[in-house]
Amino acid sequence: MGNAYGIDIGTSNFKMCCKDKEDILNEKNIIAIANKKDLLAFGDEAYEMYEKAPEHIEVSFPVKFGVIADIENMQTLLFNFFNKINEGKKITGSDFYIAVPTDVTEVEKRAFYELVVDSKVKAKNVYVVDKPVADAIGAGLDVTKSKGIMIVNIGAETTEISVLSLGGIVISKSVKIGGNKLDDSIISNVRKAYNLVIGSKTAENLKKQLGSAVPVSESFAPGFGRNVLSGLPVSVDISSDIIYQAIIDSLHSIMDAIKVILERTPPELAADIIKDGVYFTGGTSQINNLEKYIKDETNLNVNIVEHPAESVVRGLMGVVSNPEFAKVAYTPTEKNFD
Repeated sequence: MGNAYGIDIGTSNFKMCCKDKEDILNEKNIIAIANKKDLLAFGDEAYEMYEKAPEHIEVSFPVKFGVIADIENMQTLLFNFFNKINEGKKITGSDFYIAVPTDVTEVEKRAFYELVVDSKVKAKNVYVVDKPVADAIGAGLDVTKSKGIMIVNIGAETTEISVLSLGGIVISKSVKIGGNKLDDSIISNVRKAYNLVIGSKTAENLKKQLGSAVPVSESFAPGFGRNVLSGLPVSVDISSDIIYQAIIDSLHSIMDAIKVILERTPPELAADIIKDGVYFTGGTSQINNLEKYIKDETNLNVNIVEHPAESVVRGLMGVVSNPEFAKVAYTPTEKNFD
């Protein structure tokens, strides 16, 4: 039997795993192209160049808001990541399981499938799995039972909120808010408060160090950037209060979307959610005190999944290795994307 691979193509990170290996490849979904044609670097190595490259080197993310915006670069990345996970060995005729977001158009969903079908990885079969279903399996939940599961995936540019039962999605909503939006708000708040221009990497570090979903006692971390008035590079001690004020509006918007889904959830499934709580995944769910904030707002128990950024790709491996989950994977001919 050929090998099987699971792929989760995120806006910020590309995750890939292989049935034969324990390790998950998890790198930045970014590519550096020199002189419009030469591949210079990809993944984490290309991310090092982000916001630092000269004009002739273009460093870009091929996925925007969870949707493939640049097919050609994405195919190059897929092929290079595939070679990397196989340590350069030539492998053909494998099965691929790819996670697709639910709240996008049929054409956008189809692009994920065709990306693998048309690529140089020479796949034998390509199956798609709805992202929230893979997410729940990766969180260790049995999605095939007639039990309501609520899963919230806070990614880099989108937050997907879904209620699942019997291996399918009962109700789902996607909002265009994620870690990148929080970073942008931090950049603008720091500029206002300190006359300091910082880059997105610095904003992300400040979010990780100081970010909290509820008010906490004030702490500080250094922020490096350029002073707006003098134009000179400086380091300023940034307050956690400024970071809290920057991110709380976006968290409120995510909370509103969660409440909308809860209001629309059938009562029997809502009863299960009250019992088991809400499951949070995605890299941005690691913000400090998120569970306290959600619990205060909804009165529901909150479960932050272990390794939340990798739960989708773990779920795809669960689909490969557990025959019970086989029916959640489909090809576009079996089930129309709708």
